[in-house]
Amino acid sequence: MKPKLLTAQSEYLPLASVFIRPVEHAFQDTATLDSSWETLNYLSRPDYEVALAQYSLFKKILGASASEVLDMPKGDGLSLDCLYCRDASIATDHGMILCRMGKPARSMEPADHKAFFQARGIPILGAIEAPGTLEGGDVAWLDEGTLAVGHTYRTNISGIEQLKALLNPLGITVITAELPHFRGPSDVFHLMSILSPVDRDLAVVYSPLMPIAFRNILLERGFKLVEVPENEYDTMGCNVLALGPRKCLMVEGNPQTEAALRAAGAEVITYAGSEISVKGGGGPTCLTRPYYRRA
Repeated sequence: MKPKLLTAQSEYLPLASVFIRPVEHAFQDTATLDSSWETLNYLSRPDYEVALAQYSLFKKILGASASEVLDMPKGDGLSLDCLYCRDASIATDHGMILCRMGKPARSMEPADHKAFFQARGIPILGAIEAPGTLEGGDVAWLDEGTLAVGHTYRTNISGIEQLKALLNPLGITVITAELPHFRGPSDVFHLMSILSPVDRDLAVVYSPLMPIAFRNILLERGFKLVEVPENEYDTMGCNVLALGPRKCLMVEGNPQTEAALRAAGAEVITYAGSEISVKGGGGPTCLTRPYYRRA
């Protein structure tokens, strides 16, 4: 059997192919921002021109590592939040899983992802259906055969059971992490708000919000944990995208977490994300839908 050259079932292997939704396709224009940001619970109104400039640099960083960066187009009926394109689908080696969004304003995104994938001949493994909800920010691969999923206000038990029904027959173990109420249903709080695997044995975590049982699973699996301090949680310190093993992309302005990653032997690249990340609650993992990584 030939060795597998690419896999979708990793959070840390070298990035090969990634989908993104450019800020001009998500934010569209200043009028759209003016009418939408408050109802979507953004911290404040993003500056459109600054967001364009920040995203341009973010995309250049991705392009320097990934073999292929594909733009998702504007979509009918989508909100500003479609910028955070990880959330509407999950990539597996057996095809894409279409999510069902826990945030009602994002309900149109999975169908938009489906059309994008079908137009490119990308197989679809299945879809989460009512009453299930599941968002991509609530799932993270711990290894190629183990997927962690957070039970949150965005991802319910029915969605998790449907995910297991799709993946368990393929030999994939799904581990559930029961996450706390924290700031309530209106807040964006995913599993990847408190967990970012950046190598096979290294993860960035925010332990104060992490279930004890799940944290122990990480330790039992040999993960070294880079602990994010409280003062860097809201500035996306825990939301770190691995461009490759221990090659990390994160929002600038989190010096303690950045230093801890470097001390763990990681290379760290930062980008200005005030308008495209912090205000909308979506760091670099949220801004990307990795498809393939080099195995």
